[in-house]
Amino acid sequence: MAKQLNTKQESPHLKRFYYPLDRAVEKPFNWTQMLRLLKYLKPYTKTLLPGAMIAMLISTMVRLAVPILIGRVAIDVAIANEDVTMLTYLIIGISLLYLLSYLGNMYRIKWINILGQKVIYDLRETLFSHVQRLSHNFFDKRSAGSILVRILNDVNSLQELFTNGIINLLMDVVMLLGIIVILFVLSPPLAMAVLVILPIMFYISTKLRRNIRRSWQDVRIQKSRLNSHLNESMQGIRITQSFSQEKENTEYFDGVNTDNFEKERLAMKKSAYFGPFVEMSNAIGTVILISYGAHLLLLGPENGGIQIGTFVSFAFFLGMFWEPISRLGQIYNQLLVAMASSERIFEFLDEQPNVEEKDNAKEFTNMKGHIEFDRVQFSYDDDRVALHEISLEMKPGETVALVGHTGSGKSTIANLISRFYDPTKGSVKIDGNDLRDMKLDSLRNNISVVLQDTFIFSGTIMENIRFGRPGATDEEVMDAAKVVGAHDFITKLADGYYTEVEERGNILSAGERQLLSFARALLADPKILILDEATASIDTETEVKIQNALQKLLKGRTAIMIAHRLSTIRESDNIIVLEHGRILEQGNHDELMHQKGEYFDLVKSQFQMLDAL
Repeated sequence: MAKQLNTKQESPHLKRFYYPLDRAVEKPFNWTQMLRLLKYLKPYTKTLLPGAMIAMLISTMVRLAVPILIGRVAIDVAIANEDVTMLTYLIIGISLLYLLSYLGNMYRIKWINILGQKVIYDLRETLFSHVQRLSHNFFDKRSAGSILVRILNDVNSLQELFTNGIINLLMDVVMLLGIIVILFVLSPPLAMAVLVILPIMFYISTKLRRNIRRSWQDVRIQKSRLNSHLNESMQGIRITQSFSQEKENTEYFDGVNTDNFEKERLAMKKSAYFGPFVEMSNAIGTVILISYGAHLLLLGPENGGIQIGTFVSFAFFLGMFWEPISRLGQIYNQLLVAMASSERIFEFLDEQPNVEEKDNAKEFTNMKGHIEFDRVQFSYDDDRVALHEISLEMKPGETVALVGHTGSGKSTIANLISRFYDPTKGSVKIDGNDLRDMKLDSLRNNISVVLQDTFIFSGTIMENIRFGRPGATDEEVMDAAKVVGAHDFITKLADGYYTEVEERGNILSAGERQLLSFARALLADPKILILDEATASIDTETEVKIQNALQKLLKGRTAIMIAHRLSTIRESDNIIVLEHGRILEQGNHDELMHQKGEYFDLVKSQFQMLDAL
């Protein structure tokens, strides 16, 4: 699944991995995608967003008004004319304006943070819900860690954009435009002089954009690899310790972690170029203001010069001018990070299930469980055909066993019945309905699957059994556990049915986890039951309990049993023997033994193995 990649920096025994579906790509800044991202603000355009914008405008207008009041009114009029009353009123008025600005900033920060958190909540919920509906083919090509990174880290990286970036961007644009207009109104020659640096600054910053954006893409991808490795390491910790590979695993992690460190360091380094450049521009602007402004002061207003109050206002506005420019550089970095993350988020959101539900799909009503495969061919990829135009029938209430060597197509048949995949050719029907014409929930609500590797969720045992039917009562859960023989071991646990189990149920034995999966399947009351190597991890004593439970579990249901231990399928109504995606023979146990074909050889070889033991 992952290709190995050697680099010059790594030690000879260390291998790096990259995932073909996780690569940085060179693209221009995609404004269409950014507008798509901003659409998540739409539910709040009548409430939080207008309030935050009004508060922002109030505080911005105050900041633009104060330097004019100080320079043109306080200095050039009140102080020049020694008007103490006017100066007093100005001091009170400016104080009240600053209070108004404080209130505007307070509510702006409050409302925009609430807005940002709501947008991130909506985006993450949308992404998770979408991923939940994707086909198995999507998960076959990606590690769990890389998916987690997009739902967690990539969405989190958008938080700064939505909580500060958007409103700050508007505020700084309004501030800059306001300052430029005011500067030209106060003195066009001086404004032209101090703003001469802007075109050079714009040119250099544009050159940095592509480089910075690519670096942040690399950061997101490397974090995905780091999380993938962490996820695999935690899940495979027992194997790592069993083979004493802790040192090698740590060395591999060190390589991935170093790459992550270097990618982030490089991205931060490139992003930091903008700050010092703004400071340098500020310094140049200040030098121009002092030198040329002093010249205009000496000329005086009557000769095309300026007054001292205008010079002071210019000094105020020039100091304010570079502040929003510096912030705009930071916001642009946020936009680059957001673009890199949003590309990866929208890649998932644009992913369509391979198994699609038609708009006019029908629902199953009172499913009988009559399954038909009509010349079905299926391929996982172009090079490997899993099923070769097979035709078979499973009658309602019949127990059908699928046997054969690994890779013969047993699990593929089960996956097609659940419609985790669609046939490449032919059709799969239940009760005469092509599954491609039916609603997925309607189909899967009538099917329960019990796998060899039982998945136990974090929570109580009660919740895990109830997962198959959330509306079931406690009594119904306990009754299902009693039927499959799980009640006895559950009641011996510290808190019985309310015992907390961690992810994958590590406090339970393999047999106990399998019994819980049987109880979960029974509680769901399916019309079709698929047992995929469901008794493979169970000891002989537990298997006896399961065989007794199966008689009740299978009653009145169409059951498909996949098993290597042939002793578990002797009582099946029909046994289908598969080899390389083709049906070799079928019939009940006695019929197949009488034919002395492939099934006979399989049974004989298993008995010989038991005799050898």
